[in-house]
Amino acid sequence: MSMHYEDYMRQVVQPMRLELTNGGFKELVSGQEVTEYMENAAGTTLVVVNSVCGCAAGLARPSAIISLQHDAKPDHLVTVFAGQDKEATAKMREYFGGIEPSSPSMAVLKGKEVVHFIPREQIEDRTVEDIVLNLTTAYDTHCK
Repeated sequence: MSMHYEDYMRQVVQPMRLELTNGGFKELVSGQEVTEYMENAAGTTLVVVNSVCGCAAGLARPSAIISLQHDAKPDHLVTVFAGQDKEATAKMREYFGGIEPSSPSMAVLKGKEVVHFIPREQIEDRTVEDIVLNLTTAYDTHCK
C-alpha cells in the first residue's frame, strides 16, 4: 500500500475513532496494548470492535455510548479498530475464544472471560434502542 493511501485512511477514520474515545473508551492500537490490558483486566469491560461500515456509524458506536447512561455499566471501556489496527484486533479476538470474528461487534467481559457478545448480525437491521437494551440487560446481569 502506498503511504498516500495509508495517510488518507488515517484521516478518514479519525472521526470514527474520536466518537468512541470522546465517549470514554480507551483505544488499543497494538497487539502489545491489548495483551497488557487483557492480562491485567479486572472487573468488567465493554470492548467495542469498531469498523468503518454504516452499521458501526449509525448503530454500534451510538448504542455503546448511549448504553453508558444506564445505572449499571462496565468498569472499563476499550476499543480496537477492525481493518485499521489489524494486529490489535486480531489479538483481542484471541481473547474472544471460539467466537467468529465480527465487525462491528461488542463484548462484555468479566476479567478476561467473555460473558456477553453482540455480533454484527445483532447490530445490523436493529434499532439503537434494541442494541442499547441488549447492552444494558447484559450490564444488569454482569456489571453490578
